[in-house]
Amino acid sequence: MSGTARITALNRAAWNASAPLHGTGAGWEDLCTVITQGGSVLDDTITAVLQDAGIAGARVVQVGCNNGREVFSAISLGATQAWGIDQSEGFLAQAATLKALSPHKAQFLQADIYDLPADAPRDFDIAFITIGVLNWMPDLQRFFAAVASLLRTGGQLIIYETHPMLEMFDPASETPYTPAFSYFRTEPHIETETITYDGTGTADGPEAHWFPHTLSAIIQATLHAGLTLTALEEYPHSIREVDYDKFEHRHAQIPMSYLLRASRT
Repeated sequence: MSGTARITALNRAAWNASAPLHGTGAGWEDLCTVITQGGSVLDDTITAVLQDAGIAGARVVQVGCNNGREVFSAISLGATQAWGIDQSEGFLAQAATLKALSPHKAQFLQADIYDLPADAPRDFDIAFITIGVLNWMPDLQRFFAAVASLLRTGGQLIIYETHPMLEMFDPASETPYTPAFSYFRTEPHIETETITYDGTGTADGPEAHWFPHTLSAIIQATLHAGLTLTALEEYPHSIREVDYDKFEHRHAQIPMSYLLRASRT
């Protein structure tokens, strides 16, 4: 087993352990209501960009789709066909539950992005990636090569992610506003807490590997995949765990999220 395959297998196990924590409770019930009504969970920033990219009438794929909530949201914005790809069978089981509730007919594929099956759907108009995908990827160049292979010529990639600068800070530290890690760190953080969105994970989860990537490394990997950068915006708002909300609305504000657009030429 290669190093990349071993790491993705470990991360898959960690996400499968996380899935039951997100399939119950008020948050899950609220999500089921939104999906049943055919609504969207996407925020105003990415909604506006997807609309500008021509999502109405488009074939769309989300890489790292989790439980599919944003795939269904893409159809609510007008996509005629939407697929989600994820390696976690635990979260795709939730996607199947949501699919039974939704008026939208999304499709899902369980696969390791580094080892896509030969019959994986291709020629999408738009591929999009949202918060919490890139840092689980040990090899950005191979990752973006696989993503680019999903797009038709002229197809667009849209990334809406946490800003790499946030990886310098530890929100649980006694001095959270003092950088705790180098921006240029390349070795992964080894996590053993169960993955949750609200910081309530227990300390007995499977081993997971979280990779910091600089913004330049992300851009270079998209270029290496043959994609052409068309836009890059940085934002002062957070789109990740609530622990990071403390870094918003500061006098000396750091970037907290970004949106990158690229096209396959």
